[in-house]
Amino acid sequence: MVAGVGMIPFCKPGASASYAVMGAQAARLALADARAGYESMQQAFVGYVHGDSTAGQRVLYDLGFTGIAIFNTRNGGASGSSALYLARQAIESGEADIALALGFEQVSHDVDITPAIRIVGTTGLEHMKRFGTPLATFANIRAKASRHAANNPLAVSRNIVTAEEVLADVPLWPGVVTRSMICPPACGAAAAVLCSEDYAKKHDLDARVWIAGQTMTSDTDPGDSAGYGTSRAAARKVYEQAGIGAEDVDVVELHDSLAHNELLGYESLGLCAEGEGRKLVDAGDNTYGGRYVVNPSGGLLARGHAFGATGLAQCFELVQQLRGHADKRQVAGARIALQHNVGIGGAAVVTMYRN
Repeated sequence: MVAGVGMIPFCKPGASASYAVMGAQAARLALADARAGYESMQQAFVGYVHGDSTAGQRVLYDLGFTGIAIFNTRNGGASGSSALYLARQAIESGEADIALALGFEQVSHDVDITPAIRIVGTTGLEHMKRFGTPLATFANIRAKASRHAANNPLAVSRNIVTAEEVLADVPLWPGVVTRSMICPPACGAAAAVLCSEDYAKKHDLDARVWIAGQTMTSDTDPGDSAGYGTSRAAARKVYEQAGIGAEDVDVVELHDSLAHNELLGYESLGLCAEGEGRKLVDAGDNTYGGRYVVNPSGGLLARGHAFGATGLAQCFELVQQLRGHADKRQVAGARIALQHNVGIGGAAVVTMYRN
């Protein structure tokens, strides 16, 4: 059960409070949402990329010295989802009845995203050559992200941009990537409280949303650095665990570090067949009124990518959607949600939520 979630607004590098302050704020919000005190947490799992070796303890000691096991995990951009995965695993195994998953990130202005542009851009270029996908398709994805983020008060960027403006932006890789097609590095924090079904019943916690399937995969092909194969393998396992397929999903939060990654995600997650991502975009099947609503939060492209917090920010959005609490972003009748988070290098975490 996902008993509680919390998230603070993401902000630009250099404009945030310390990671200790941000992390504690998000944890308190999740605990308050779950109507549970920190003293009731039996284990905690903390994801981040930039921070001290025991940064999780530094953050959570502000909530109390309770002696629980606190695990720190660094898994690139999938660090937050890795913390979520470990918390779910602890509960499923019986090691804990209730646990906290927390992710945070505090970065400076000099974060180097060149490697990600090269890796994902190369995969996007291959898709363009193989399937004839035009650069305008990626521009449309970025424009869609801006429209979604305009309704998200927690997003870094809430300015609506058009596909034409995206195409006209500074070329970082001529013909392949413009500046607007990459996600903005961000600072922020998000958290979730997970518990067993029995614990939720005993303590009268919110049991409306639960994890129906979740898996983490790593690379099997050294040439698949962008995570397409790992994501596909993880999605297949989750669909098998949950007993439902991509066609049943209502709302998706997927890892769009570049606009190219979002299109690749459509295909690797089975939202469409390989090579048909362009058709999905052209048909409007990635937004409100279409087959799926993808990244209603604005995704990494507009909400921002606070590396360690991103996976739990995705969880926050999807739990709000399934509770019917997403305000102007609400996907009507949402019952099944899919989360996809990638750490280049590599890890892919895919999670299915139901209500």
